[in-house]
Amino acid sequence: MRIFLVLIILGLFSTQALQAQNLQAQPKKMSLTEKSIVKDSSGTVYPYAIWSKLIQSGNYSIKPVSFVDNNDQFILYVLTEKEKEEMVKRTPKPKESTYFVTGASFGKFKTTDINRNKLNLQEMKGKIVVFNFWFINCPPCKREIPELNKLVDKYKDRNDVVFIAVALDDKSDLKDFLKTTPFNYTIVDGGRWIASEIGINTFPTNVVVDQQGLVQFHATGYSLSLPSWIDKTIASLIDKGSSQSVPK
Repeated sequence: MRIFLVLIILGLFSTQALQAQNLQAQPKKMSLTEKSIVKDSSGTVYPYAIWSKLIQSGNYSIKPVSFVDNNDQFILYVLTEKEKEEMVKRTPKPKESTYFVTGASFGKFKTTDINRNKLNLQEMKGKIVVFNFWFINCPPCKREIPELNKLVDKYKDRNDVVFIAVALDDKSDLKDFLKTTPFNYTIVDGGRWIASEIGINTFPTNVVVDQQGLVQFHATGYSLSLPSWIDKTIASLIDKGSSQSVPK
């Protein structure tokens, strides 16, 4: 995670580095570490535990105090919406998980949700199904929930896109958690046995299954670009389904 975080941050420096070159100044060699001095515009210094979490949220970034002086000091600043979009575009596609094979069948999925409504993937043929495997005490799982909720909201008027979150936790713990942290997927409680049957032991794991029950996207772990790639996959499958339904 630390290596991934540093790569994102260094990528954000490219624009500033080019500007510095245009001024005929030699860009400094980046040396961001846990011991680097990171402060905001008011001069308040942030410890690594705090500034790293702020950057991982996708709402903040940092830049060197100077591109010339190697003083190992950085300024923490809030990203604009446009900068966030550009950062996501520069973030690579999440690495595929080891639990699925793209283009292969997801397999059987038959259970009930937290409200005891029946769920059967076999009966969802013709629909795009987005799965999320998670648990309450998983920091990266909780970090991605707000962005996943935005996807649910985007496709809320479509009945051919289904969002299912398989939680390892029991019903009572989930009920308490959801009171303060809404998760708008259809929630499956006590799903440890489901994850175990599939072989999933790293969380969060996200999967997109197409209208024929085949896996078209899958990734494990937190990534700033993950919601975007889930969205792209859904949109592509919708377009593909629409073109296939047009009479020739």
